[in-house]
Amino acid sequence: MAMGMNFNKKMYIGGALVDGQATIDVTNPATETHVGSVAAAGYDDVEKALQAAKAAAPVWAATSVAERQAWMLKLRDAVLANEEELRSYVHHEMGKPWGGTQEDFDLLERSLKFYAEEIARVHDDTVRDRDGDYDHRMIYEPIGVSVAYLAWNFPLLNLAYKIGPAMAAGSPIIIRPSAATPISAYAVGELCHQIGLPAGIVNILTTDGFGPSDALAASPIPNMITLIGSANTAKHLTKVGATSIKRYSMELGGNAPVLVYKDADLDLAADIVTAVKFNNAGQICVTPNRVFVEAEVHDAFRAKVVERAKAAKVGFDKTADILTGPMIDGRAWTRVKALVDDAVDKGADLLAGGDRPAGLDVGHFMAPTVLDNVTDAMDIYENEIFGPVVSLIPFDDRDTLLERANEGDEGGLSSYIFTRDLALAEKMARGLRYGEIHINGVKYDIYLPHGGIGQSGIGHDCSRLALNDYLVVKRLTRALG
Repeated sequence: MAMGMNFNKKMYIGGALVDGQATIDVTNPATETHVGSVAAAGYDDVEKALQAAKAAAPVWAATSVAERQAWMLKLRDAVLANEEELRSYVHHEMGKPWGGTQEDFDLLERSLKFYAEEIARVHDDTVRDRDGDYDHRMIYEPIGVSVAYLAWNFPLLNLAYKIGPAMAAGSPIIIRPSAATPISAYAVGELCHQIGLPAGIVNILTTDGFGPSDALAASPIPNMITLIGSANTAKHLTKVGATSIKRYSMELGGNAPVLVYKDADLDLAADIVTAVKFNNAGQICVTPNRVFVEAEVHDAFRAKVVERAKAAKVGFDKTADILTGPMIDGRAWTRVKALVDDAVDKGADLLAGGDRPAGLDVGHFMAPTVLDNVTDAMDIYENEIFGPVVSLIPFDDRDTLLERANEGDEGGLSSYIFTRDLALAEKMARGLRYGEIHINGVKYDIYLPHGGIGQSGIGHDCSRLALNDYLVVKRLTRALG
């Protein structure tokens, strides 16, 4: 059942599609043209969504696993029937290359299927009584109402990370997509409405301004706040949400290091670093930021990275095989340009890119960029770049490499190791303070845990671990005899 292409969207609250008192205009950062408008939630809309989710919580929790699974698979069928429309929304609201929209779409349908299957594996656990005179059972139940704040960089993928485990667990959810890329998320609300999903189980709205957005977290109704965003936003929401005791699950990015040793497969390392760095214009929380390269292979590796950077296609053309789309807006472009300029001013060598690509005068495009001889005196070393810039850092002292890779992040999200010495890789992996260590490759999927350490977040997206975030445990103890 196709929804039809329409870039002007209503909120989805309490099972109904509703207008707001105001609208948010969405601009394609690749063309700098108006794409469409979505209804913006005010305080009254936020309260309606909170009350709808609250009312749905006991009803949804009481439904059987089989019934929840049926609704999830019905929504998945609707998602599959509207692939072209959903991908088109992402393509235009983000300026994302058409090929890149496939990952967004795939994760949504796979999340609904995976968690519909995974919830069936959740069962009561028993704890042996050491004295033999009690029976103990651990029962898993929905946590209650959840509120999810989403980043703009993967509009459907980020939504997928939340809607799947929440629906499966029996937790009504209010999804607040970014105001920069809300259209595809609102389209999912249309599909929920189209299939007749019971009211309040899923609510999708965004806000124009911090006040109504903060009201979601400040309310005592939510039992869980989940976020994909920055550490500063996480701190703010935690503070705002302190009106009641809530659970938090937050994925907050980090300053990902790459360790390239002299015995590494340099072509493999260059392929992965540039692919993850230039895809989505580097606007990925797990993308490499500081690429440490052993001095003996530094020149050879640098040449391979530069070659790939110069070959990467940039632009916005659905018919072309484009790797790098635009930055999300002018402010993001200016920020990355300032990081590059600061590095060059402080002695880094600019080997590729560094500015707008030739021939692209419209859109917030940054050419795939390679900096060499980056040092810790440069802002780009200390900050998550969130742009298509590879920072190369030669090293010749293996003994201090772990300390350098860990410094300044107080925990992190992703890291990468390239070496044929698996004992060395294991040793370094054990020492890296990152939630994910990729050795001679990189893989993400809905069944693999995704989460950071320390300032890079709490809880997990993806895998059974994400489902646990939406469940609480009750202990039932019964005296025997």
